[in-house]
Amino acid sequence: MTGRRAAVVVPGLQYSADGPLLMYAGLAVDRRGGTVRRINWTLPDFGDGDGERAWVASRVSEAIDAVVAATGVAAPVLIGKSLGSLAAPVAADRGLPAVWLTPVLTDEPTVAALRRAAAPCLLIGGTADKVWDGRLAWSVTPHVLEIDGADHGMFVPGRLQESAAVLGQVITAVENFLDYQVWPQGNDEGNG
Repeated sequence: MTGRRAAVVVPGLQYSADGPLLMYAGLAVDRRGGTVRRINWTLPDFGDGDGERAWVASRVSEAIDAVVAATGVAAPVLIGKSLGSLAAPVAADRGLPAVWLTPVLTDEPTVAALRRAAAPCLLIGGTADKVWDGRLAWSVTPHVLEIDGADHGMFVPGRLQESAAVLGQVITAVENFLDYQVWPQGNDEGNG
């Protein structure tokens, strides 16, 4: 069966595709009639960033190829957390829209790929995250959600209900990005 919408969900280093941020983002695709492929991995010890980048790019490319073959969707959305953002060059090379949750904005090849991407991307991060740079994010794309005080897990200080509210903000931003940038309402063909 050929679907009109699809996404590949890419985990972080210690954040699986079933973690709340990625789980709800995948559900947003699912509720829009899309096919979701979740990558699960255990990262080998490479000792350097280049090995990690190549490994992540390879796994993400394989998943994209599998989704394209299974659904016929030419440009699935990439939704990645942290380490998964090392696949930004894959998104740029293939012209894929992307949602990057807590992207590694301290990694120059990732930032360079985000800058050259032609398809829209949404960047989501918090001001208490060491790998987030809000000014840089806004220089890359107009689609940014920055949460004051949020750390790399998108948790904020205080009661847990405050962090749960952040999760709601993140998912609303993802849904809006899908609805207005990737699969504009009224466009039955979606992105594929």
